[in-house]
Amino acid sequence: MFKGQFIYSVDAKGRISIPAKLRKHVSPESNDTFIMTQGTEKCIDVYPLNQWNLLEAKVQQLNLFNPDHARFSRMLLQNAFEDTLDSQSRILIPQNLLTHAGITKDVLILGVSTKIELWNPSVYENYLNSSELSFEQIAAKVITS
Repeated sequence: MFKGQFIYSVDAKGRISIPAKLRKHVSPESNDTFIMTQGTEKCIDVYPLNQWNLLEAKVQQLNLFNPDHARFSRMLLQNAFEDTLDSQSRILIPQNLLTHAGITKDVLILGVSTKIELWNPSVYENYLNSSELSFEQIAAKVITS
């Protein structure tokens, strides 16, 4: 399970290093391969290949004649990009995804269960501050349901 947060920089070619504390949770069957796509928030979702395959299997079960299912499938898959860690444990992030997330130099890397999220640090701060509920209120609502 991915967890924790890290501040790194995007290099001039659009690459970021995946922190060692996150890499240790990547399944060997992923072969250091990651799939990136736009997140449901203003971020980039990064899935190890084995987790992406599980998500893709769910997408294949959607009814593409249902407009919501079709739109979700298109939006998820049109921006999907695959890359493998290089010798310095970096992946290349496509420019369109960096633009979507507003990432220019610094990137907040979050471990979020089965995926990694990439955020512009100030966008993430605004996201956290935009909730009308406190962490305690959200926890009580989520954990007890």
